[in-house]
Amino acid sequence: MKLLIVGSVAVDTIDTPLGSVKRALGGSATYASVASSYFTTPGIVGVVGNDFEKKHINMLKKRGVDLEGLQIDKSGKTFFWSGYYEGDMNQAITRDTQLNVFETFNPILPDSYKNAPFVLLGNIHPALQLQVLEQVKKPRLTLCDSMNLWITIEPKLLEKVFRKVDVICINDGEAMQFCNTSSLPKAAKELLKLGAKYVIIKKGAHGVQLFGKKSFFSLPAIPLEKVKDPTGAGDSFAGGTMGYLSNVKDLSEDNFRRALVTGTVMASYCVENFSCRKTASLKKEDIVKRVDMLKEFSRIPTYKVKTKI
Repeated sequence: MKLLIVGSVAVDTIDTPLGSVKRALGGSATYASVASSYFTTPGIVGVVGNDFEKKHINMLKKRGVDLEGLQIDKSGKTFFWSGYYEGDMNQAITRDTQLNVFETFNPILPDSYKNAPFVLLGNIHPALQLQVLEQVKKPRLTLCDSMNLWITIEPKLLEKVFRKVDVICINDGEAMQFCNTSSLPKAAKELLKLGAKYVIIKKGAHGVQLFGKKSFFSLPAIPLEKVKDPTGAGDSFAGGTMGYLSNVKDLSEDNFRRALVTGTVMASYCVENFSCRKTASLKKEDIVKRVDMLKEFSRIPTYKVKTKI
């Protein structure tokens, strides 16, 4: 197991303008592990209840996800979320959230997970993220994801997490909210001051940006004619990104850029169907096709600048 993923495992009921689904497999750890499984061997730490269906376990095992760290709490039900999307589907509207066994989730790592070289902390409570970081030994790379809820109610704890990880992965609105600025480059600069090597800014349909202390990279999103369900796109992006990085020899700037391409491709497939239905059934040629597409989108032909000066 090369990539440790800690986060939620859930069942979701979702309505969008293009359809609906009831009690489908969801959760940050789920989406990230499925996306990363095409590039590395992930293991997840999470908790499910007595109602978690065997077919979900089978799908994760089929994708090669290590489940030693998945706790099954028979005293209650699995974390449940119900929501819907309208219009351009940029924002989920929550109908119901039932934490169930996730409310008392205690992320205890199996011994075999403590030496994981790569760690992805899903957008769970920052206190739990810190608990995980205390258990891992000497990881090569740690990445944390977050959400506006923790920025609002636990900013100090979240800052502690940011100071301990190598990569901060956050969306544009959250970055500006946390740093109290309307300038995205300024927000990234402030986040880098906390000690991270890189800050990844997710911009949804407008792509992604990578900020280093002395570098910058911007990548467009893949234009899609139909987006069926945006749920899990950010987690799939993080999983694809870390999946790629955990399978390369060095953590160079070039490999980080390639990783963002990979994450963007996995997110693009995620939104084309509900749950992990699309990302769980991809072929190598599907991934290669969209990687090549992004490379062409980002290509700048060689030319000489001509001016009147």
